[in-house]
Amino acid sequence: MLYHPDKHRDPELKTQAERLFNLVHQAYEVLSDPQTRAIYDIYGRRGLEMEGWEVVERKRTPAEIREEFERLQREREERRLQQRTNPKGTISVGIDATDLFDRYDEEYEDVPGSSFPQIEINKMHISQSIEAPLTATDTAILSGNLSTQNGNGGGSINFAVRRVTSAKGWGELEFGAGDLQGPLFGLKIFRNLTPRCFITTNCALQFSSRGVRPGLTTVLARNLDKNTMGYLQWRWGIQSAMNTSIVRDTKTSHFTVALQLGIPHSFMMVSYQHKFQDEDQTRVKGSLKAGFFGTIVEYGAERKISRHSILGATVSVGVPQGVSLKIKLNRASQTYFFPVHLTDQLLPSAVFYATVGPLVIYFAMHRLIIKPYLRAQKERELEKQRESTASDVLQKKQEAEAAVRLMQESVRRIIEAEEARMGLIVVNAWYGKFVNDNSRKNEKVKVIDVTVPLQCLVKDSKLILTEASKAGLPGFYDPCVGEEKSLKVLYQFRGVLHQVMSADNEALRIPKQSHRIDADG
Repeated sequence: MLYHPDKHRDPELKTQAERLFNLVHQAYEVLSDPQTRAIYDIYGRRGLEMEGWEVVERKRTPAEIREEFERLQREREERRLQQRTNPKGTISVGIDATDLFDRYDEEYEDVPGSSFPQIEINKMHISQSIEAPLTATDTAILSGNLSTQNGNGGGSINFAVRRVTSAKGWGELEFGAGDLQGPLFGLKIFRNLTPRCFITTNCALQFSSRGVRPGLTTVLARNLDKNTMGYLQWRWGIQSAMNTSIVRDTKTSHFTVALQLGIPHSFMMVSYQHKFQDEDQTRVKGSLKAGFFGTIVEYGAERKISRHSILGATVSVGVPQGVSLKIKLNRASQTYFFPVHLTDQLLPSAVFYATVGPLVIYFAMHRLIIKPYLRAQKERELEKQRESTASDVLQKKQEAEAAVRLMQESVRRIIEAEEARMGLIVVNAWYGKFVNDNSRKNEKVKVIDVTVPLQCLVKDSKLILTEASKAGLPGFYDPCVGEEKSLKVLYQFRGVLHQVMSADNEALRIPKQSHRIDADG
């Protein structure tokens, strides 16, 4: 009724009303149709833009529409998968830094240059794999790796084809060859036995100059409860072993206990990881592993340093292994691993520097390099987003200003009615990003006056806003695209001033006693 062209006699206001009335009409067409309304309720505007709805049977329930939308998405993803590979890689560089702590000063004190510790790279490992979907059920996997240690090394290449046989299982056939070992033939099968139990079997034949060496690994797993899995593994071949483990993974923690009996390694291991619920996904972890080879205690932490990168460091202290520092960087699907061997002995100084050194370096880099870089990157993305949406924001701004002009007469009547009953009157209202006193220079750009649009929404001395972005309300627009926004309202009810600050997607209901401003304040 507010935007109906017949309600306005002024030619300019009539033209603006026609444009806004057409938008209301489009919304009415969507919401008055049960099919399109259900699509919009579940997926919003993007659901209406999905191709394929024209062939969908009408009069479906929201659940059926959700299934149909997911089917259309799967079909689109399958088309993309046929043209895409998924590279995964690992680069590991082993560093020998024992000369920092275990010096042979007496034996080599006369050797020139011996005053500087020798840090060497003694081993490297590189592996890479790519996946190529052949059909909706078949996938080809090509992988290779190269390893070297103390000047000796080798490599291998593997090719596998995986087929999803049903919703309960899949099978994989693998062929491989390397310069140190002969051809390799393998078969891997996965099968869901019950909804809570599955089994994986991996058979392999390795050909070498010593003959054929068969191998078999079987893993039986079962869901013990919602967050706990139990595993039983049997491995037969060169290193036969029986392993059982229990893994409990929750939103805030990850706990593992494992026991292995085998040749040549038998051990017991307990590990715990705590997950902090922060935006950087910080995790701290510790583990104890004891067996025939000795005892190892590990502790460390990892943290997200950018959108696609996670940095972690682990200190390993063991007998007879000594002290090591392991640094790992996950960048998208690539992993970079740097194990640094510090000493063969249990030296307190090595443990101290391995623990404190990475923390000092991380916080220094985070403050001086990472944080400024992320801030600059965010500013660039926001600027790019503003540029790409500048025309759309300008259009929304013009529509909002036109809506405000059309609201003036209705708002005047609402205010008269509310004043007569000592009801709800919006004194001032602002929407956008509120900045501190040192940044008043940009405040006008990032905050808009929405007093008239809010007063227009008042009905029977009440104003109710739902949990949705307020940029879509009549008379509103987004003054700072991509940034956090709030709504600040100063209103009068029963002759008393009230004030409230609400987040953009937060529901708001006024008046409320808690919003009241004390008279002495």
